[in-house]
Formats: sequence, C-alpha cells, structure tokens
Amino acid sequence: MTKFLSILSFSALLLIGCGNGSTENTNSTTSTSSTSNEAPKGDFKVALITPGPVNDSGWSALAYDGLQGIKTDMGVEVSNQVATGNDIKEAMRSYAQKGYKLVFGHGFEYNEPGVQVAKDFPDTVFVSSSGGLTAKNAGAIRFYLEQSFYLAGVLAAKTSKSGVVGMVGGPDVPSIKSTFKAFRAGAMATNPSIQVLEIFTGSNDDVAKAKQAAEQMIGKKADVLIHQANAGAQGVFNACKEGKAWAIGANLNQNDNDSGVIIGSATIVAKPAFLEVAKLVKDGKFDGSVIQLGMEKGAIDFVFNEKLKASLPADAVTKVEEVKKDILSGKLVVPKDKF
Repeated sequence: MTKFLSILSFSALLLIGCGNGSTENTNSTTSTSSTSNEAPKGDFKVALITPGPVNDSGWSALAYDGLQGIKTDMGVEVSNQVATGNDIKEAMRSYAQKGYKLVFGHGFEYNEPGVQVAKDFPDTVFVSSSGGLTAKNAGAIRFYLEQSFYLAGVLAAKTSKSGVVGMVGGPDVPSIKSTFKAFRAGAMATNPSIQVLEIFTGSNDDVAKAKQAAEQMIGKKADVLIHQANAGAQGVFNACKEGKAWAIGANLNQNDNDSGVIIGSATIVAKPAFLEVAKLVKDGKFDGSVIQLGMEKGAIDFVFNEKLKASLPADAVTKVEEVKKDILSGKLVVPKDKF
C-alpha cells in the first residue's frame, strides 16, 4: 500500500486520468450497507456515488470494489448510490448531512459539484475519480488510463486485418476523449496508415445504442473495437460477436465476458487507491489535491485474455509488452489531455 501513500502526498497536479461522465438527469437509486432509511452507524462513514449501477462489470463496478475494500479493511460502514445530472449535488449534500466523512464521486462530472458542495460541509471530504478542481476538503483521483488505452491501440493495430479499428464512447466528455486520443496515438504509432473510427452514443448504459454504433463501425470494416460505454459495453461485445470482430475491454478486466471476443482489457485497479484516500481522510491528513495514479504505481494495467492469445498475430503480444516496458521506464510518455 505504501506505493499509493507516496503519490498521495503530491498536491494540485495537472494530470489526466479517466472517468466516465454524463450530464443526463435520471432518478437516483440507493444501496447501503444499513437498513433503508437508517444512516450507517459509527463516526467514520464512506459513501460512493456512481453514474450507473455497480453491477455494470466496468467503470462503476471497479469503484464499488474499492468501496468494499474500505469496508472490509477498515471495518467502517459504507453506502453507494447512483446519481447523475441535477441529482449529484443533492446526493452529496444528503450524505454530508448524515455525517459521512468521505464521499467519492466516480467520474469527471462529480469534480465540480464536489468542490462546490464542500464549501458548505467542511467536515466532509469530497473526492472525484477524475477532474482538476480542488478545495481544502475536495480533490480528485486521476487514473492515468491513457497508458493502457495506448497499449490497446498498439494491440488493435497489430491485430487488425482490415486496417480499420473503432472506439465506442458513451457521453462525449473530456476524460473519455483523452483515452480515445491515447488509443488512436498507440494505433497510429504502430501502423501510420490505420483508420480509427469514433462514435459517442451519449449514454452510459444504453446497450442498444452502443451495439448500433459498433455495427456501424463493423460495417465500415472495423475488426477491432474498444469502448468507454459503461454498462452499454455489452452492446459492443454483442455486435463484435455477431460481426466476427475482436473487442477490447475497459476499466475493469472484462476478458471473461460471455461474448468470447475480448482479446484484452485496459484496466484500473481502484481498491488500493480508494483505501489509502479513506485512511488519509480518517487520519485528518487529506490536504485537497489531485492525485495521478498510473501504471508505475500499479493502478493501471493491460491484461491479455490468455484464452485468446493464440488467436493473435505472433508479434502482437511481444510488441505490446515492449511498449509497456517503455512506459514503465519513462522512455515513452503517453499523451493525455489537460482539462
């Protein structure tokens, strides 16, 4: 865990990670570890707000895994809730009024509301997964997911037979766009003539829209697709299965998806980061900062699907591993947007 503690001491870094975001206004749903209508007991309580259900096998699921790590390792009460759009600030205020000491907002869209609400609740710390705004009791974790998306681009370019690959996004937000730029950079560095398609569906969880976007790309000869679509990712996987294309998972390790088409996943390991932030807050040592967590800290990785390695070109895995070493050594700095 010390590798995360060391990075957490830095403040106000200008970095880019990746969090999925949405401005859509939907009804909130809540799931807590206590009985309904009853706030968790204990002096230190931790809450998580996500843009979608925590069983999405992706972005929200990895944050829930981090929350459960806090519950298990620290023995504290936790709560999780889905809130988007106009419901975000209300959810944050509600948790603060109930005495929660730490509120995670899992995505870029929770950064600004967290800083704003923090002014009214100095005893609660608000931390978003992505974003650049800070306050005394508000900050962000910026997962450098661009690193593994770059590797995904390398793999896609090496694997594609048609010379066309694609990216399916949900909401068109800076954090997702940054990972897509990294994917494009990795693909073009590997094959300068490759064509990279991009479609945003505007939704975190619309499986049908994601499938339709993927089908459009496959119709244009794309044979390797990556996503940033949260629960909507299943639509991409389904389209790839039907269209005989490969897919690359994102955020969580999605290699075991039933579609059987995922050759690897660009992953975030959130549990250690969430746990260390919680410990800092509980000990009164959180100073309001933006924290970058990348591959060199064990927070980002690219995981091949061992079951499908034999289906890949002979030099694809070797090339990805070579580029990964360059990233870890600092020889290659993966591009990332500033926002």
